[in-house]
Amino acid sequence: MASTMQNNSMVAFQGDHYAFSEIAAKNYFGEEIECLPCKTFERVFAAVEGGEAAFGIIPVENSLTGSIHRNIDLLLEKDLHIVGETFLRIEQHLIAARGVQLKDIKTVYSHPQALEQCRNFLSKLDGIESVASYDTAGSAKMILDKNLRDAAAIASRRAAEDYGMDILCEEIEDIPENFTRFHIIAREAVKLGEPDKTSVVFSMKNIPGALFKSLSVFALRDIDLLKIESRPLRGRPWAYFFYLDFQGHPGEERCINAIRHLQEITSYLKVLGSYKSGQQQKTLM
Repeated sequence: MASTMQNNSMVAFQGDHYAFSEIAAKNYFGEEIECLPCKTFERVFAAVEGGEAAFGIIPVENSLTGSIHRNIDLLLEKDLHIVGETFLRIEQHLIAARGVQLKDIKTVYSHPQALEQCRNFLSKLDGIESVASYDTAGSAKMILDKNLRDAAAIASRRAAEDYGMDILCEEIEDIPENFTRFHIIAREAVKLGEPDKTSVVFSMKNIPGALFKSLSVFALRDIDLLKIESRPLRGRPWAYFFYLDFQGHPGEERCINAIRHLQEITSYLKVLGSYKSGQQQKTLM
């Protein structure tokens, strides 16, 4: 949990209250923080950019379904800093209005990531349609607001409890080891703990062995690479940006030299942030 959170600081997240992003925010900053629900990821970034929120929390990767590419792309497009990281165990539940039974359900609503995480469970529900929505908790709220008696949502236990809904089936994710990694973003590179991890994005010059040379700047200095992923470079077919996480921070001489060396052999380089590595947490809400 971050210890430098200022009083009255707002944290923006995508979704309605009781979404997993809000749960992750409260696990990280503490239950007392105020959270700002946002309809889209773009709105989360805008809230932080405009000063409406001191921090934003965005999911960037799930252990079952992989990266959330829109947020990875927004980190490149926007001038914000990654200042923290947290992991959350995701427990998905099938929830419906009070008194509704599983045999009544014709439609299941949830965020596309949640639907994908529960694909095996949903495939066994004959005659039930899965419909993508913008949020897990928002799907539950929509069912409640519209008094839908033939629909269910995939969402958190806290959403079911606080909206006064029934849990029809518990922990329906395909694999119990279902974790989502979140980044904390801010306008300034504030410290929320001692940084030990750095994220960068770069594109390469069109030279032979460019990727090998780029990665070698870390290997030569015994710096552990934690993740690398490519994304299309818009406007240049078959050219790519590379997102890379490594162990260390720019305060270390070896990391300073690695970034300087990487800058010399790439056509573009942006340090997205240095921050303290997150710890895996169980859903507390």
